Amino acid sequence: MLNYLLFIATMGGLYGLLALSLNLIWGGAGMVNLGLAGFFAVGAYASALITTAGHAPILAGWTLALIAGGLAGVIVTLSTTRLREDYLAIVTLGFAEVVRLVAANEIWLTRGTDGISGIPGPGKAALGQDFNAVYLAIVLAVLAGVFLLVRRIDRSPYGRVLRAIREDAQVAQVAGKPVLRFKVEAFALSAAIAGLAGALYAHFTSYIAPDLFLPLITIYIFLAVAGGGTGRPAGALVGAYLLMLLLESARFVVELIPSVSAVQRAALKELLIAVALILVLRLAPGGLLPERIAPAPRLSTQGKP
Repeated sequence: MLNYLLFIATMGGLYGLLALSLNLIWGGAGMVNLGLAGFFAVGAYASALITTAGHAPILAGWTLALIAGGLAGVIVTLSTTRLREDYLAIVTLGFAEVVRLVAANEIWLTRGTDGISGIPGPGKAALGQDFNAVYLAIVLAVLAGVFLLVRRIDRSPYGRVLRAIREDAQVAQVAGKPVLRFKVEAFALSAAIAGLAGALYAHFTSYIAPDLFLPLITIYIFLAVAGGGTGRPAGALVGAYLLMLLLESARFVVELIPSVSAVQRAALKELLIAVALILVLRLAPGGLLPERIAPAPRLSTQGKP
C-alpha cells in the first residue's frame, strides 16, 4: 500500500512538471502546445539511450533531456513563424505523433515497440524497497525548483511581456517587444521542462515504449491546467494532483460496477473524469486557483505614479 501511494505521489509530481510546462506557454504566452507528449517522449528517450547504450551517468541523461527538449521546442517554434498562431497547435500535435512513430519504427535505435528496459534508477540496487521514497523526494525537489522558477518568471517583467503577447501580440510588437524572441524562449523553456519530466519518468519506471506517450497525456495535462487555474503556477500544480486523484479514484469506482468488460471500464473511467472536471469548471470557471493580475498603478493628478 505504501509503495502504491509513493507511486501515485511520484506520478503526480511528474504530471505537475508537465502542467507547469504547459502553463508557462498556454497560460503565460497564449501558445497552444498539443505536442506535450512528444517533448515528454524526447526527454525520456534521450536520457534512456545515453544511460543504457552510452553508459553515461544518470545526471548526464537528465541534462541531455533538458537540452534535447529545449532544442526540439526551438525547432518547432521557428518552423511555425510564417504560419498563423492556430497552426502551432496542429504542428505540435503532428510533432508528437512523428516522435512516437519514429520511436516505434527505428528499431536499431529505440528497440521499436519492444521499448527500452533496464533504464537505471539512481541508487536503485542499493536502496531496494526505499527507492520509491527516495525517488519521490528527488521528483518533489525538482518540482519545487521548477515551480519557483516559473513563479519568478510569472511575477517578473518578462512574465508581463508574455501576458501582453497572450492578450495581443500585435500590440506588444508595436510597443517594441521582440515577440518572436519571447515566444521561442518561452516555448524552449517549456519543452525543456517537459523533456526533464520524461527523463524522470524513464528512470523511475525503468522502461519506456512508444505506446506510453500517446496524445492522451497531453489531454490530461490540459484538463489539469484548466481545472487548477490557467495562468497561475500554483493552479497548475493543484490541477495535476487533482487529476491524479481523479484517475485513481475513478479506477477503483469502475471496478465496483458488475457485468462490465475491461473496455467498458476504461470508457467509464474516462467518463467519470470528464464529468468531474466539467463540474469543477462549471462551479469555478477560472479553475480552482484562477489567475490573479495585479491592478495597474494609479497616476497622480500631476501625472506621476
